Amino acid sequence: MRFSDFFRGEPSGSGDPELDFGFAFNDSNFSDRVLRIEVVRDFPEAKSDGDSCSSIADWARNRKRRREDFRKEIDVSVQREEQILNCNFPDTEDGETFENQDEDAKAMTEKSPSGVGLNCNLIGNDMVNSNDSSWNIDCSTVLRVNIVHVSSPILAAKSPFFYKLFSNGTRESEQQHLALRIHASEEAAFLDLLKFMYCNSLSTTTPTAVLDVLMAADKFKVASCMRYCGRLLRNLPMTCESALLYLDLPSTILMADTVQPLTDVAKQFLAASYKDLAKFQDEVLKLPLAGIEAVFSSDDLQVASEDAVYDFLLKWARTHYPELEERREVLTTRLVCLIRFPYMTCRKLKKVLTCNDFDVETVSKVVLEALFFKAEASFRQRAITSEAANVSFSYYVERAYKHRPVKIVEFEQPWQQCIVYLDLKREECAHLFPAGKVYSQAFHLGGQGFFFSAQCNMDQQSSFHSFGLFLGMQERGSVTFAVNYEFTARSKPTEDYVIKHKGNYKFMGRKAVGYRNLFGIPWTLFMSDESNYFINGVLHIRAKLTLRK
Repeated sequence: MRFSDFFRGEPSGSGDPELDFGFAFNDSNFSDRVLRIEVVRDFPEAKSDGDSCSSIADWARNRKRRREDFRKEIDVSVQREEQILNCNFPDTEDGETFENQDEDAKAMTEKSPSGVGLNCNLIGNDMVNSNDSSWNIDCSTVLRVNIVHVSSPILAAKSPFFYKLFSNGTRESEQQHLALRIHASEEAAFLDLLKFMYCNSLSTTTPTAVLDVLMAADKFKVASCMRYCGRLLRNLPMTCESALLYLDLPSTILMADTVQPLTDVAKQFLAASYKDLAKFQDEVLKLPLAGIEAVFSSDDLQVASEDAVYDFLLKWARTHYPELEERREVLTTRLVCLIRFPYMTCRKLKKVLTCNDFDVETVSKVVLEALFFKAEASFRQRAITSEAANVSFSYYVERAYKHRPVKIVEFEQPWQQCIVYLDLKREECAHLFPAGKVYSQAFHLGGQGFFFSAQCNMDQQSSFHSFGLFLGMQERGSVTFAVNYEFTARSKPTEDYVIKHKGNYKFMGRKAVGYRNLFGIPWTLFMSDESNYFINGVLHIRAKLTLRK
């Protein structure tokens, strides 16, 4: 019976963890093939034979040998009594076949004179003779040979590579003796991979050794081993160094579903490690692109405002990509999606439109979308945000801003005036007790910056806590500013805005005006379930500011 008749479908790549064939590994009694593993020298940039990586840092420094082109070079030698056929199989999807190539290979092998070695490369559907030294390795470079007895059904069930090798219908696929060439740096990992395909476990547990096996498993498409390695690495202590390395693995590994849990954990670790951007600003500025994407994708990033996110990412891009064209490419394709433009201030959005670092068409689109979102009614904004929370793209999800976003309506005539809306969730207010404060984003009137400060404080008689609201002016020299103000809040049962306080004040420097007990009730009543001021769990505050002449 032909091998291809025995296996009627492509292997799934996921073995049954309860089936342990370890007893049959390298045992001629349970094997139908002899695999000759020829170990050849590494390229100069790879670690030398016998060297080992004792740490993640050492492993990362030697990763040049794992670049995708080098990693994809699988030298398969089908050995006969008088002929050797060396083939490099291109990377293919599991469902693809080599029918045309197999026929050509068979024909060329039959025509080859006895005692002559035939070197060939498979490229697309063409088979051509090649003298390219990067593909063909001289036999003199063979350092040593390992002979391993293998079972073709076991290897084929775990690896699409071996399935195709054993079942492609050529004479070579039916030979009992096969030769496979690997580089010295891959030897230990490949032998571990072979053993895994028999017993579904690894004896090695060090991070560097597991990473080597993961690379080999990716090379030979052993999905079950990739999943196993990912699980081992997830269970090891995570560091920023290792997390960055896991996110910088070759794209074929990062895109594999089997490794996705590992990359998710790495992203979560980095996001948690650099959660407070102000505290770790210098460290985050040094992170590579993969680290930046992990940190700024987080909804829990603690940052003053989205304006600060934009400024930081622009600074990072200018630091790491000094060439404008390269920087514009990275910002447009990788970083722009990390900025949540709907939560940026209108003043900053205007600056975005004139920033030369971004592609004009891209920034015009995101700024327009942000302005449309800002113009929506509050209930529509909440609906859009709720929908966005169910997908991986968090463009409309509000972060844990240290400065709360505000919505502003500005007027120039008949006098300079602005109406500012500040919404606070019940849980945000609860966190203010007993003496906390939360600041709003800055907003402007007559060219001068202002901000709100909501806080929990004791009343003037120190008899109970209460909710206070203050309006402050950002310091800018010794300028004085006279403002008429009116504080209102939505209240049940009508849910209309009701005036709480109004007056006028002459600001100087960082002076502030406000009320220690905005609602005239104790904190306990303000926060109770019967409170009139929380509507669907949100406190709605509005301030009308008019510049006095």
